Amino acid sequence: LTHYEVHAKRGQEAMEAAGILGVFRGTAVHDHWTPYFRYTGCAHALCNAHHLRELQCIHKQYQQPWANDMAELLCEIKAAVDKTPAPAVSLAPSQLAAFAQRYDEVVKAGMAANPRPVPQVAKRGRPKQPPPLNLAMRLHNCKALVLAFMYDFRVPFDNNQGERDIRMVKVKQKVSGGFRTLEGAKRFGRIRGYLSTVRKQAKNVCEAIRAAFDGTPFMPSPETH
Repeated sequence: LTHYEVHAKRGQEAMEAAGILGVFRGTAVHDHWTPYFRYTGCAHALCNAHHLRELQCIHKQYQQPWANDMAELLCEIKAAVDKTPAPAVSLAPSQLAAFAQRYDEVVKAGMAANPRPVPQVAKRGRPKQPPPLNLAMRLHNCKALVLAFMYDFRVPFDNNQGERDIRMVKVKQKVSGGFRTLEGAKRFGRIRGYLSTVRKQAKNVCEAIRAAFDGTPFMPSPETH
């Protein structure tokens, strides 16, 4: 299912207006943006496509081998998940233990390569930390959220589906520069959400458009909610 919400803000206020995450009880896969974690009624998992991009940057810019090791490990785990046949819903216990141990070892190497900066007595607040240390700490503190996809196959490796869903909206924004009215933007969101949902449900888009004009729009079955 796809839903687009048009709002003047992009933080918690907008998410509250959308009315989805507040009642969602599944697993939300996202990029570690703090406002998402304010929703405690659902489980959380972190997008590993974001991690792979950060790891690649750290490996190239800071020449830290652990970043490449972590990227290769995450891809190896994903390959193992993809190769596991149904009806399995997670990797075998022995695989889970082995991957978790290797994960800890790489994170430990990342922490060792990036010691915490010494606090400056004259300066207030926390000392600024370099990007490699920030990522290493996130991978350490959020291990269960990073590896959720190997424990539960219903959790995707990344949130690329959401990125793909938003792409057409960004293209529209780039070409047109925006909308003349708020109502026009909302109508665009409803139309795009309908067409995106139809595609995800493997239905014919042209037939779904015709059905909408006939007053009988396609509605997903309750099992998909």
